[in-house]
Amino acid sequence: MKVLAACDPLPRPECTDYETVRRAIEFISNTYRSQPSLSEVAEAVSLSPADLEALFRRWSGLTPKAFLQAVTIDKARELLGQGASLLDAAFDVGLSGPSRLHDLFVRHEAMSPGLYKAKGEGIDLAHGFVDSPFGRALVVASDRGLAYIGFSEGGEAGDALALEDMRRRWPRARFRQDEAAVAPYAARAFDPAEWARERPLRVVMIGSDFEIRVWQTLLSIPVGGATTYSRIAESIGAPKAARAVGAAVGRNPISFVVPCHRVIGKSGALTGYHWGLSRKRAMLGWEAGVLARA
Repeated sequence: MKVLAACDPLPRPECTDYETVRRAIEFISNTYRSQPSLSEVAEAVSLSPADLEALFRRWSGLTPKAFLQAVTIDKARELLGQGASLLDAAFDVGLSGPSRLHDLFVRHEAMSPGLYKAKGEGIDLAHGFVDSPFGRALVVASDRGLAYIGFSEGGEAGDALALEDMRRRWPRARFRQDEAAVAPYAARAFDPAEWARERPLRVVMIGSDFEIRVWQTLLSIPVGGATTYSRIAESIGAPKAARAVGAAVGRNPISFVVPCHRVIGKSGALTGYHWGLSRKRAMLGWEAGVLARA
């Protein structure tokens, strides 16, 4: 049976939409206080209003307006104050609930402290680039499971930066380019139809003891949910370590699967993201669409 990466070798439309979606998100993020109209957003990305709405529905299952309401900073503040999940914003715009959704169930393990201290020496890692709903992704796997997901901004320079970021984490590991080896992991990570508890996605975490505790906590945040750095610090028994938690979240090596994008600031602001704030907004909005379709 043919195994596909996150998208087919001839990418489906939703896999090539991200660049336009990213530009739309950036425009919306810069102008959301004035609540730009569909026509204004469409003009900013050189599309007709009908084409922009069709693109958003194809990519996330949401209209541009619903997407904006799902990820706006004001909405995040409101949700945080009420102790609710991001999905509750979806109900405000007429979306259905998640009754048939199975969260991505991840079976995780940590590399030994010795391997971490040895900076990956003795580890064999396969890597390859795939198309994803959030742009070009770099996926890395060991014989024990998925070890890394990062993103490239495209082109040789973007790919080189993504590879450099990845190699810096395990400078002594042995790397080989092997798209076939990472394709099944990419498909499992980015295709909601593959998110099933009976077939958990295996991930292997390589980090300090503190980092791994933080990353394990991230895995408990459900699709459509959100938490704060301070709440994570409290949950791991280090209530005064919110800043250290933030640093560990920023070093998360398995983007999207280990959902650091679901962590927001205490004020409700979406705060930064290693792979760009527009991509973080895209992930949150896309997940709202996944819930809406469930």
